[in-house]
Amino acid sequence: MLALRPNCECCNADLPGDSPDALICSFECTFCRLCAETRFHGRCPNCTGQLLQRPARVGQALHNNPASTQRVLKSHTACK
Repeated sequence: MLALRPNCECCNADLPGDSPDALICSFECTFCRLCAETRFHGRCPNCTGQLLQRPARVGQALHNNPASTQRVLKSHTACK
């Protein structure tokens, strides 16, 4: 099951579990759409994998399986 990390690793923007603006790579590195598209051009700065829209977890599924509360923030050169 996806962890649904709660924030962008670059700008720290909130990304709730049902956010359509969360993008992830196959390792679940998580970025907001703005950072993914403008700073990283669709490639994960950690693994160079493709960043794709994260599936949203909604309704009862989100209630029964909440998103992670552990924030991940990394100091990528492009984030400064």
